[in-house]
Amino acid sequence: MELTNKPSEVSNAITEGGQSRVNGRSSEIRDFILSNVGEHPNEIAGLTAAHFKITRQAVSRHLKKLVDEKALTPEGHTRSRSYRLTPLSDWIRAYQIVPGLAEDQAWSRDVAPVLGKLPQNVLDIWHFGFTEMFNNAIDHSGGSEIGVRIIKTAADTQIQLRDNGIGIFRKIRAALNLLDERHAVLELAKGKLTTEPERHTGQGIFFTSRLVDHFNILSGGVFFSHAFENEEDWIFEEPRAPSAQGTLILMKLNNHSSRTDKSVFDQFSSGDDYGFTKTVVPVKLAQYGEDKLISRSQAKRLLSRVDLFRVVLFDFEGVDTIGQAFADEIFRIFARDHSQIEVMSINASPEVQRMIAAARAQWASEIGGV
Repeated sequence: MELTNKPSEVSNAITEGGQSRVNGRSSEIRDFILSNVGEHPNEIAGLTAAHFKITRQAVSRHLKKLVDEKALTPEGHTRSRSYRLTPLSDWIRAYQIVPGLAEDQAWSRDVAPVLGKLPQNVLDIWHFGFTEMFNNAIDHSGGSEIGVRIIKTAADTQIQLRDNGIGIFRKIRAALNLLDERHAVLELAKGKLTTEPERHTGQGIFFTSRLVDHFNILSGGVFFSHAFENEEDWIFEEPRAPSAQGTLILMKLNNHSSRTDKSVFDQFSSGDDYGFTKTVVPVKLAQYGEDKLISRSQAKRLLSRVDLFRVVLFDFEGVDTIGQAFADEIFRIFARDHSQIEVMSINASPEVQRMIAAARAQWASEIGGV
C-alpha cells in the first residue's frame, strides 16, 4: 500500500526560524508514523528512516515519545518489535429500535461528544455518515437493536454500526428480484438505490462510502469494501453461520483529513440543489468467479438503473478483457438509445479500450459519422 504523509496544522506552521523548522520536521515524522503504522506495524521504523533519510536511532526517539504519549503501543522484543495505534477511546452503546429513536438525537447526545475535538470538515463528514447509516438501520433493517462502537486513535477514528435485522443485501435482492446478494452489492455501488423510494433517495450509502477513507459492509456471507485512496470496490465471500443475521457497517476516517463533504457532493452532483447526476459503476463487481464479461446479459445487468443519471463512468479497474457483445451493448446500443446520457469509461486496459472503440465506431458508422 502507498505510504502517506499527511502533515498536521502544526507541520504546516513552519517558519523561516530554525527552531520552527526543526519542530515542523519532527511533526512531519510523527504524522508519517501515525499515518502508516497501521499498515506497517513491523516495518515502521525502517520505512520512516528511509523516507526521511535519518537513522533508525533517530526514529526510535520519535517512537519512544509516541509510546510515552500513549499514542502507540509497542509489542514484542527489540529486534522484532512492532507498534500499533493505541485507542484513545473505545465507546460502545446499544440502541433499541423503538418509536422515537432518532439519528439526530443519537448524534448530538452521544456520538459527537465521543468524537470530541476534530476539524470541522471531519466532524461534518462524520455527522452525515453516522446519521445516514443509523437512519438506514432504523427504517430498513427490520431489526430490534443497533449497536454502535467508536474507536478513536491519534491518527483516525472508526465507527461501527451493527443491527440484527434481515441483512441489507438480502433485503435489496428480495425487493428488486435480483440474481443473488452479489448483484445487490453492484446495485448499491451505483447509488440511487432504495427499497422505499417514498421515504429515501438512495444516496446515503453511496455518498458515505466516498466521504470516508474506508467503508465496509458485511451482511450474510457477502463483504463489500470501498477505499477512498484508490477508489476501488471489492466483494468477498465470507462464510457465516446460517443463523447469522443483520448488517455490520464499518467506517474509518483520518482525524486530520482535508476532505470536505462539499467536495465529494460536487464531484457527483450538479446545480445548486446538488442533484445526484453522476455515478461511477465498478465493472468488476459484475464478474462472478472466473467468468469473463462477454455477454449482453451481463452488460444489461450492469446497465440496470444507470438511466437515472446524466453522466455514467464505467470503471474497468481490475478487468483485463471484455467481449464484443458486452462492449456493444453498453457503448453502442445503450449509448445510442440514451443519447441524453454521457457514457464514459475509465481505467480501461488497452484490450478493453479496443473493444470499446470498436463499438463506438460501429455506432458512428450507423449515423454516418465515418
